[in-house]
Amino acid sequence: MSKKLLTMAAMALALGIGSAQAAGDAAKGEKVFKKCKACHKIEEGKKSPIGPNLFGVMGREAGTGDFKRYSKAMKESGVTWDEESIAAYMKSPKKFIPKNKMAFPGLRKDSDIENLIAFLKTNG
Repeated sequence: MSKKLLTMAAMALALGIGSAQAAGDAAKGEKVFKKCKACHKIEEGKKSPIGPNLFGVMGREAGTGDFKRYSKAMKESGVTWDEESIAAYMKSPKKFIPKNKMAFPGLRKDSDIENLIAFLKTNG
């Protein structure tokens, strides 16, 4: 899938979610992050055994960072993580970046996504 098409898909998904991510609650987002902890760390300098460390993920290009097992799809996605791309990805990881390795099916509630984004923004 081309980078342009991925960008357009991300924008369409983000529009469906809305632009209220900035209104998320970081404390509630920390609770949502418990669903992620089995695979991800969010502490500077810590290695994650299954997925990448998400400390400082905002503004990072997908498929980069101190993690060796990114999928080819993730590395070639052309995505830079921001509120809109994270919202679209967390809504449906496999639709947003087809063939990525993350097994998590996504978050159903927009409020959980908004809160998770607020929490990620406070970590790096």
